[in-house]
Amino acid sequence: MPEQQIDFAAEGLLDGLEGPERAERLALLEHLAADGVPLAELRRATAAGTVMFLPADRAIAGDERYTAAQVAQLADIDVGFLVTARRAIGLPIPEPDEAAFTDADLETARLIHVTREAGISDEENLELLRVLGRGLSQAAESLRALPLKLVVAPGISEHELASRYAQASAALYPLVDPLLRNVLALHLRHATESEVISAMERSGGQLPGSREITVCFADLVGFTRLGEEVAPEELGRLAARLEALASDVAQPPVRLIKTIGDAAMLTATEPQPLLDAALALLDAADAEGEDFPQLRAGTAVGPALSRAGDWFGRPVNLASRITQVARPGSLLADRQVREAVREDYRWSYAGERRLRGVREPVSLFRARRLVA
Repeated sequence: MPEQQIDFAAEGLLDGLEGPERAERLALLEHLAADGVPLAELRRATAAGTVMFLPADRAIAGDERYTAAQVAQLADIDVGFLVTARRAIGLPIPEPDEAAFTDADLETARLIHVTREAGISDEENLELLRVLGRGLSQAAESLRALPLKLVVAPGISEHELASRYAQASAALYPLVDPLLRNVLALHLRHATESEVISAMERSGGQLPGSREITVCFADLVGFTRLGEEVAPEELGRLAARLEALASDVAQPPVRLIKTIGDAAMLTATEPQPLLDAALALLDAADAEGEDFPQLRAGTAVGPALSRAGDWFGRPVNLASRITQVARPGSLLADRQVREAVREDYRWSYAGERRLRGVREPVSLFRARRLVA
């Protein structure tokens, strides 16, 4: 491939840079162009602030690039669904004539074709891709940071950092596939066992539908106000710490379903393990000290429907609303939860409240551990 002759300054790829930073960026761009990275890809990565990761990207994904039409033709699927699937995964959509798709994109598209032939509908495919996209995007951010920690050093140039990062990524990447495959298999095994037991409790021959589930939300008190007082990175640190604390207490049969900024959602098939986890989470937040906001939690039980890795139904909505009226450091439950585990906790009546989006007033009770 003949070397590209590009005026990087004229293309705006050096805008806002001066002195050593400009020289380092120029050296990196010249290296990438000499390696055959197209100008369009250089523009996109520069605009996104990810140009330093391009050498690693090419080390992992290879040099081959395709347009959407080429991928669709090679995978024997239509371009429209290819774009819809990529959007479901949570990835940006390139211009129609832009060669931005990799061999991994092509292989994913071919797998979609295989699942179609197996009888899986497009709607089911997209639902699965949305779930995978949400979870794996978080994993990708963590995985991207690991090699960076190995190579970053004081005074290192951008060009050298990009090169070392690419080398470290290429060395670690072969480990990612078996790691993700094994972790997914372990979770799938546990989920399948739980679903089979649930299905056996119902009439046979039907797909799993709604079932009794206990739901708990826990959120950081005053998080919205904090957003006006502290830097965004500090808010991110608090949210990440909440997720870590919630993950620690979410031991089977309790599951951490998701975190939404300042809140965590947990579920369990029985109330007691979930209440134990919620109380442990409140204690863990208190143990973080004065720099970490207090938590408050609310829980409810009832029939709900599992879809795309999430839960939908009255107990989900009710638990969320109960959380909003709980005092800092407290766990509130509806009457049905209290009646299910009445002898296992100390209960105090917290009053009857009208909750937003709930038609009838709800009697609420605060749960505490039994005194030894």
